[in-house]
Parts: sequence; structure tokens; C-alpha cells
Amino acid sequence: MTPFAIAGIQMHVAAVHSNVEAMRHRIEIAMARFPWTQMILFSELAPFGPLDQFAQPFPNQVIDQFCIDARRFGIWLIPGSMFEKAPDGRIFNTSVVINPEGEIVARYSKMFPFRPYEAGISAGTEFCVFDVPDVGRFGLSICYDIWFPETTRQLTSQGVEVLLHPVLTGTTDRDAELAIARATAAQFQCYVIDVNGLGAGGVGRSLVVDPTATVLHQSAGQEDIFPIEIDLDYVRRQRQTGIKGLGQVLKSFRDREADFPVYDRASGADAYLHTLGPLAMPQKGSRLGVHGDNPRSALSALTEPQTSSAQVTYLKERSATE
Repeated sequence: MTPFAIAGIQMHVAAVHSNVEAMRHRIEIAMARFPWTQMILFSELAPFGPLDQFAQPFPNQVIDQFCIDARRFGIWLIPGSMFEKAPDGRIFNTSVVINPEGEIVARYSKMFPFRPYEAGISAGTEFCVFDVPDVGRFGLSICYDIWFPETTRQLTSQGVEVLLHPVLTGTTDRDAELAIARATAAQFQCYVIDVNGLGAGGVGRSLVVDPTATVLHQSAGQEDIFPIEIDLDYVRRQRQTGIKGLGQVLKSFRDREADFPVYDRASGADAYLHTLGPLAMPQKGSRLGVHGDNPRSALSALTEPQTSSAQVTYLKERSATE
């Protein structure tokens, strides 16, 4: 058995003032109540809330304070994420991983900002994988990233056994996100530690799922500090023998005979996606509902110069079958 104790902290997040001292106070509470905790994970954008006007350069004094806390308590600490203002003016949604010595050992910028709602937030391009010595391999993704299984595919193909997933979900799609978290655990035979906030930080309902998609803990809609001891050997056993002795999905993917041309952007296999219109905010007042009217028919789009050859091919093939 390779046990490791992770505490998620679901707390109220304010949008107009710093939450840093409140976070530090909850670290103290968690360690006083559960001194066996080895890692603490907060929700997305917990330190300053969801407004990018509070973006700041990295590293910064706030991260330095969290490094002091990690060293003081001898824990791994992921203090959610915060908006990072890069030297070139771009803004990223960035998280750091701090080890028990108070050192930043990894950082990660969200690959899939929640567009079009998170307009103006730049996307990261580097994956985050780090090892906890004598325990196992961990990976980090942020909120909307998990909706794109390619992100977890990359992480688990590099050996990640625990997916740390801070989120800020305050919308009606939280049910869908919980289903995706469970599916991700099963598809990739890993633990998923999904921590949401409250108030401006989300609707709560944080979740811990094991590699068989079994829910180990789900918070409700109030503040919650939930330490869960996971077993990394359990991940390895599931990957060796299959989920409950059944699907060996990672090995099946490894031994696949099929390739996926959709990932070659020049292949034309994704032609349909180019017919979906721009990534834009839904509009109201349409007889079609929030999605808005589309005055152009699919076939009329064929005559417009901005239509790609892939779109033309797809639309011709579709019209021939209708």
C-alpha cells in the first residue's frame, strides 16, 4: 500500500478583495484538525477571485507567503490558481505546486480558458507533471481543461496517477462536470481530486473519485475541509488487471491499431467542426433561443470566400446524403 493524504478545501471566495489570509487560516485549521495531511489543494482562482483586474506578475509576495506555509507545516500545497500578468501583457490562469520545503517545483497555466466567457485570458501550452518522492506521479489541470480528454490522456500517458483539478464552477453545468470527473477517473484509471469554491468561487460540490469511478467524497454547498487518504498502489493494480478486473483501458489505448487523423489539423478530418460558426457569446431574442439565428444555410456557406476547403468537402458530402 502506498497511502497519501490529500485535503481539499472548499471555501467561500470573494470577488472584490483578497482571500489569501482566509486561505492561510484554513490551512492552519486543516493541519490542526488533520495533522496527518500531506497535501492541500484549493479551488481555482481562490486567492483573488474571478476578476482578472487583480492579475499580477509571477512570482509574487502572495506565493512567497504560501511557500512559507508549506514549509511551516511540511506539506505539498497547491493554492488554487490566480491570474498571472506576463511581461508581454498577456494574462494567464496559473497555478503553482509548492513542496514541503517551501519550493515551487512546478507551475501550470490553464490550457482551455472558458471561452467565450473568459475572453482575454491566454491559454497555456505546457503540461504539468510532478513526482512526490516515494509516493507517485501527479498531474494538474484546471477546470474546463477536464472537458477535453486529450489533456488527461497526455498526463496519464506520462504516468500520472492522481489528477489534481481545482475548479471555479458557479454555473448550471456543475452536474455535467461531476459526470466528467467520474468518467475521467474510469477512462484513465486515476484518482481525480476536484475542488470547487463557494460564493464568487463556485457552487461547491467538490468531489474525490477513485480509479474505478467510485465517489469517495462529495461536498455539499457549504464550507468543507475534506482529507482523503488515497492509495497509489490501488491505481497500479487497476491499471494492471483492469477496472474491477475488467477494462484495461490504458493498455488497450497503447496497443490500439487505429490512428486518429482528427489530430492532424491538415487532414480535413475535422471539417465538420469548421461549420459550427465562431466561438462567440450566445445572444438573446432569437426564435432559436440563446444560440441565435443563423441567416446562412449550410449550402450558402459554400459560396463564401472564407469557407475552407475542408468545410466545402464536408458540406458537399452532407448535402449529397440529405
